[in-house]
Amino acid sequence: MFTVAALYKFTRFDDPDALRPGLRAVCEAGGVRGSLLLAREGINGTIAGPRAGIDAALAAIRALPGCAELVWKESKAKTMPFGKLKVRLKREIVTMGQPHVDPMAAVGRYVPPQDWNALISAEDVVVIDTRNDYEVEIGTFRGAIDPQTTSFRDFPAWWEANRHRFGNKRVAMFCTGGIRCEKSTNYLLNEGVPEVYHLQGGILKYLEEVPEDESLWEGECFVFDKRVSVGHGLKPGPLGLCHACRRPLAEADKTRPEYETGVSCHRCLGEYSEADRTRFRERQKQIKLARARGEEHLS
Repeated sequence: MFTVAALYKFTRFDDPDALRPGLRAVCEAGGVRGSLLLAREGINGTIAGPRAGIDAALAAIRALPGCAELVWKESKAKTMPFGKLKVRLKREIVTMGQPHVDPMAAVGRYVPPQDWNALISAEDVVVIDTRNDYEVEIGTFRGAIDPQTTSFRDFPAWWEANRHRFGNKRVAMFCTGGIRCEKSTNYLLNEGVPEVYHLQGGILKYLEEVPEDESLWEGECFVFDKRVSVGHGLKPGPLGLCHACRRPLAEADKTRPEYETGVSCHRCLGEYSEADRTRFRERQKQIKLARARGEEHLS
């Protein structure tokens, strides 16, 4: 079994690029793969590996400036859910494109998973899913509003166009692991919304801690690794992935005429050029050749 750790921390890094070599070295030494994003505003990522390797990587992250109180969420995977290790420098660790948003200044009130059901069941609360449309499609909380955004950058514009719908209601927000809500709740507070809440630890913590027979979650939770989705108890779900657009697919989606393994699906058929699809077909060919040799293709 591999340990999967999802983490983020908003903190000030004066020179985030200088932190990359050390983190990469620790992860490589411990057999850890996945993605770590570094920016001046902090760190975000999901990594997987053997227990000792994850412990070493987390220790290295906690030693970074302002990261001593890092909180992360763990789950298990029977196979390695990542093909390689990426330690990248970014402008934002989660891209909202709002330079005045600062989660270190103020965020919404954290609501523990055990108190979430009562909050979102209240008549004076509106519940907003801050994730992208393809994530919401496969699962969300009962009664939650889907902004139908294709990117987190779209959320501010959606809010401006729809804020009149919510009157004087309290606003409860949620996302996969909590990081998007750090920015979206700060944004709403800056917009003058007086009472803003968000699910502490995100959907992943809720699915880990709240029993299925008490849950208000419906469907699967999309995750950005080879597991594709998880359900209650963080058990891997039944969904596959379109390796062209990286969106989730049900088995029935693979029988549609738009689907070509590794090349296209019904969601992305019109999003790529013929040159892109030629490149995707070559990648799929290399994946098949690697499998025939008993090797893993690190795509």
